[in-house]
Amino acid sequence: MLFLYCVLLVSCLIMLVAGIVEQRRHFANLDRIPNRVLVNGIRGKSSITRLCAGALRGGGLTTVAKTTGTAARFIHPDATEEPVYRKFGIANVVEQIGIVRRAAAYRPDALVMECMAVMPALQEINQSKLIQSTIGVLCNVREDHVAEMGPTLDDIARSLSRSMPYGGICVTAEKERFDVLQEEADARDCELVYADPETVSDEELRGFSWFTFKENVAIALTVAELLGVDRATALKGMYEAPPDPGVLSVERYLAPGGKRLRFANVFAANDPESTLMNINQLLDLGAVDRPLNVVINCRPDRVERNGQMGAIVPDLRPDRVFVIGHPAKSAIDAIPAEWRDRAVDLGGEQRDGEEFMHELLGHLGESSSLVAIGNIHGQGEVLLEHLAELPPDEAEDAPASAPAGEEPPAPVFGRPFDPYADDPHGPDPYAGFPGGEQPYAGAAYGQVPHAQGPHAQGPHAQGPHGQGPHAQTAYGQAPHAQAPYGQAPHAQTAYGQAPHAQAPYGQQVYGQRPAQDPYAYGQPPQPRPQAAHPYPQQSQPPSGPRPGEPYGGGGPPQRPADPYGIAAATPVPAWPQQAPQPQPHPYTPGEPR
Repeated sequence: MLFLYCVLLVSCLIMLVAGIVEQRRHFANLDRIPNRVLVNGIRGKSSITRLCAGALRGGGLTTVAKTTGTAARFIHPDATEEPVYRKFGIANVVEQIGIVRRAAAYRPDALVMECMAVMPALQEINQSKLIQSTIGVLCNVREDHVAEMGPTLDDIARSLSRSMPYGGICVTAEKERFDVLQEEADARDCELVYADPETVSDEELRGFSWFTFKENVAIALTVAELLGVDRATALKGMYEAPPDPGVLSVERYLAPGGKRLRFANVFAANDPESTLMNINQLLDLGAVDRPLNVVINCRPDRVERNGQMGAIVPDLRPDRVFVIGHPAKSAIDAIPAEWRDRAVDLGGEQRDGEEFMHELLGHLGESSSLVAIGNIHGQGEVLLEHLAELPPDEAEDAPASAPAGEEPPAPVFGRPFDPYADDPHGPDPYAGFPGGEQPYAGAAYGQVPHAQGPHAQGPHAQGPHGQGPHAQTAYGQAPHAQAPYGQAPHAQTAYGQAPHAQAPYGQQVYGQRPAQDPYAYGQPPQPRPQAAHPYPQQSQPPSGPRPGEPYGGGGPPQRPADPYGIAAATPVPAWPQQAPQPQPHPYTPGEPR
């Protein structure tokens, strides 16, 4: 028995020494990488990681990147990439140690890493022990992973803030929860920089051969500027960067029976707000049209998300809702009763792909659009595999006849969908804002937006889900004309009028712009006087004698004001006529109260 104890003790000592050696080597590898960027948030982390890496490569910086989204990839300095090997196919934050070791071998100027931790404690370990980023990115705050991060958007924002670098810089495009992020950044002595999406022009956005958003481009441009890369060079590098495998795309297929199908893969945006934003963008640009059909893929470990996808069906107004995966009932039950008759249950944990694909295509018309939402894993991957076997629809790609001496126009959809290729001047996806103006016109680059919520509840008031700037209405209606599904409509200016700005933290009169932005780009955070605390304060104790003490005047206490007339309508018994008896003091001398 003593021998076994000795073996256990020696083994523990060996593991302790090995852990210390591994940690010292890891920190040495981090020291060989001067600039480390950690990308965190809810949606778009993989795309932002690739955009940042492309922008830095365009500026001549040796850059290594790693994504953990739809398909984990290690991206070399020459933009070639390879899958990240995972033992038993299980993701673990410890794999970041090996990624840093491989990256340090290149002696890079910068390392761009996507955060793969969900639990708040693991996010903090990922930042403080594994990456130690010099620049953090917190792209957005959306409703996702509520079981791990918290039930409210403020809780999620504070959980994501645990990846902010102490004494470093954090870049964000989040508007609604900027006040919460600023408070967390101040606690970490971190400079919070706002990347304004409106600084990205539509002309700059048209340079991409794949679909992306202004928020992602603005963040990448801000990171590049912080590392000394000019805007034009950074944009050129981003244009040449390969897109993520899960990037939003639209493909055209010929289904059996000569049916023509437009298919949009929106699996990557697996929260309600991002899903609505993506689909409405595609509808506005004409990438998909009606009749619109939706397929929801369900997973047994994402039951709550399945229900969220079913709840947004009225906002999409589809002709058919196909539900695949397991359990399909979790999504169908969440569909409102007036829309439930449009649902087609094709779910089943072990259902054959050929079977449900044949039934799905049979419900489609001669020309229709199909949008896939939910989670990609499971039956979603089977759906994509069977759709990839269909022949492409190249009828609309045929070049039109050109006059003599002129070159025929290039095919529009010869490659993955380019949302700005149809119009030589390019459609403006943001033209639907009130007044046709920028929603934050007048806010200079790097300034803090203070979006108007449904009620003026203070800087930390949390609105219900979907009241952010990306809340979408049904196709064909003016953006922000009504509240999201399940919420009461909020106050709004008339259509065609520019929204009014709100002064931050009550420092200016309502409706006026501050004389100087306290969070202007390049300035350190300033203390905010009389800032509202994020949690409710304890009420003050009532005045007057404590319970059990005699009345000061020898009579009954004065009746408080009765603004609601309750006491007037309530019979009050007569006060006793006998004089009050003297009562001993409840506390003896020297006894703490």
